[in-house]
Amino acid sequence: MQSCAGTCRRGTRTDGCVLNIERSRTKCGWRVAVTCPPSDAAHEPCDRLQAVTQPRTLFEKVWESHVVTHDPGAPAVLYIDLHLVHEVTSPQAFQGLRDRGIGVRRPDRTMATMDHSIPTRNQALPIVDPIAAKQVQQLRTNCQEFGVPLADVGDESLGIVHVIGPELGLTRPGITVVCGDSHTSTHGAFGALAFGIGTTEVEHVLATQCLLQNRSQTCEVRFEGIPADGIVAKDLILALIAKIGIG
Repeated sequence: MQSCAGTCRRGTRTDGCVLNIERSRTKCGWRVAVTCPPSDAAHEPCDRLQAVTQPRTLFEKVWESHVVTHDPGAPAVLYIDLHLVHEVTSPQAFQGLRDRGIGVRRPDRTMATMDHSIPTRNQALPIVDPIAAKQVQQLRTNCQEFGVPLADVGDESLGIVHVIGPELGLTRPGITVVCGDSHTSTHGAFGALAFGIGTTEVEHVLATQCLLQNRSQTCEVRFEGIPADGIVAKDLILALIAKIGIG
C-alpha cells in the first residue's frame, strides 16, 4: 500500500516488531502494518498482528491501557487516574496510612470534598450530629496532613463528589476513576471507567494509586426504534436493568 507523503509513522516495539502506520490514499484513517522477526518459542508474530488489528470496545481500550500487571488467576493491578474522596468512607483509610507510616502516593490525582455530612442548603449552619461533625473535621485534618486538595465548606468547588469531578474537568474520557461510593459508576457517562470501592480499597488506592480489580464482562446492547417524547438515555438504561438485573 502506498502512503501519502509525510504521513508514514514508523516505530519499533519492545518485543522487536516494527510498526508502520500509514494513511491510505483511498480511505480515511490509519493502516497498521506489523513486521515481526522470525517466529520462535517465545515470539508468535501472528498473535501480535491480531492483537494490533483486532477492533476493541472503549472498555477494552481503557482497561488494557491501565493494567499494570496481571497474574493468571488473580485480579489485575489497575492504575487509577482519579481518586475522589469524601468524609464518610475515608477516615479509616487515612488512619491506616498513618499507622503504617506511609503517605498518599499521588495527591495530585486525588480530590476530596465535603458532601455527605454537611447541611444541604446552608453550610453555615452548625452540624448537630456529633459523628457527622467529627467526620467533617477529620477530613480537613487528613487532607492537610497528607497534602490532598480539599473542596471545603465555603469553597466555590464544594459540591456532590460525583458532580464536581466533571464540573472541575477532572473526569475525562479514557481515564479510570474510583471513589468510596456506589454512585461512582455514573462517571461512565463521560467515557471514563469508574468503580465504587470500599474503605479498605480507598486505603489501597491512597497508598499505591492502584486497585486490585477483576475484569468485568461486557456485552453488546442495541435499542431499536424511535423513543417516545420524554424518553431519554436514563430511561433506556433503567429499562435494560429491569430486564437483565444488576448482578
